Amino acid sequence: MYKRSLERTFCVSGSNTRWLQETRNSCPLEFYVPVYEYLTKNPIQFGKGLGSSNWTTKSNDHCHFSLPSLSTHSPIPLSVSASVPLPFPLGHGTTTLGFIFQGGVIAAADSRSSCAGLVAHPASQKIIPVHSHLVGTTSGTSADCVLWKRILARELRLYQLRNRQRLSTAGAAKLLSHMLHPFKGTELCVAATLCGWDGGEEEEEEEKTILHTSDRVDKSRPVAEMDDETSVDPKTKPTAISTTRHSGPGLVYVCSDGLLLKGELFSVGSGSPYAYSILDERIHWGISVDEAVSVAREAVYRATHRDAYSGNNVDLYHVTAKGWTRRKREDLKEEYYREKEKERRKMEERKREREGEKVKQQDEPDFNQ
Repeated sequence: MYKRSLERTFCVSGSNTRWLQETRNSCPLEFYVPVYEYLTKNPIQFGKGLGSSNWTTKSNDHCHFSLPSLSTHSPIPLSVSASVPLPFPLGHGTTTLGFIFQGGVIAAADSRSSCAGLVAHPASQKIIPVHSHLVGTTSGTSADCVLWKRILARELRLYQLRNRQRLSTAGAAKLLSHMLHPFKGTELCVAATLCGWDGGEEEEEEEKTILHTSDRVDKSRPVAEMDDETSVDPKTKPTAISTTRHSGPGLVYVCSDGLLLKGELFSVGSGSPYAYSILDERIHWGISVDEAVSVAREAVYRATHRDAYSGNNVDLYHVTAKGWTRRKREDLKEEYYREKEKERRKMEERKREREGEKVKQQDEPDFNQ
C-alpha cells in the first residue's frame, strides 16, 4: 500500500497574493502562479506588457525555494515575437457550412487539408463531435482547432456531470469565445461553427423513470390497491418549480479573436462565397431532410469546384433531438458525375423539345401558298 501524503493549501498574505501547495516535507509542486496584479487585469490586456513582471514568490520560514520566472520559462508565449518568423506563410483554405431547418441542424465540410499550396492530407476530419448533441466545424489551423475542441469537450462533460444537464449551444459558444479571447493578436487561428440541439433532458429522464418504475411494479397486486397507495392529497402535494429552457436547434459561429455570432446559416472558409450562392437560394425552414442533405453536398461540391484549397471528400452530420448522426463520407467525384448526368439529361430534353417544335412546324399547312 502506498501512503499518500496529506496536502494542505494555504494563502500567503501580502501584496503578491499566491496559492502554494504544502506537503509534509515542505516541498512544493513546481508550477507557475500568477501575481495578484495579473489576476485583476482585463482579459484584453493578457499578454501585453508582461516582459518585466516579477513572478517570484515570497520567502517563507520553512520553505526555501523560488519558482521559475514566467517571462523566461513560459510554456505558452504570451506575445508574438517578431524575432522568430514562421518558416513559411500559412495558407488556410477550406469549405465548411451549417444551417438550421425544421428537421434539425446540418453540418457539412470538405476533407482537404492544405499547407502553403500543398495538399497535406486529402482525408482529414473537419467536423468534430463535441458531445452527444453538439458538433463543430473547424476552419483555420488544424492543430489549434483540434486542441480547443478537445478542451471544450472536456469542459462540457464536466459541466454535464456537475449539473446533470447539457450546456446549451449558445453557452458552449460563449465558453469557447472566452477561452480564445486571451489569445487575440497571436498566431492562433480558430474559426468554429457549433451545431447542436438544446433541451431534451427532461424527456430522457422521464423515459428512464418510466422504464425503471415499470420494472419494479408488482403485477400480482390489484390495480385498485396500487392506486390507493400512490394517491397523494392535493393539499400536501409538493409543488415543483419548473425551469423552462430553449429546446430546438442551435447554430453559433465563434472566431479566435472572441467573435461570437448567432444565426441560421453559416459558411466559413475560402470556398464559402461559392457555397453561399447555393445555400441562399435553396435553403428554407420547411425543407425536408433529404433535400437538406442534397443541398449541403451540392454546396460543398460547388465550392470545391472553384476553390483550390477545398476538395476530395464531403463529410455530413445531422443533429436532431436524439443526437448527431454521421452520413457516409462521399467522394466529390460522385457528386461531379451526378452533376454531369443532370446536365446530359437537360441537354437531351432540350434537344427533344427542339425536334418536336420542328415536327410541328412541318405538319402545319402553309396558308400563304
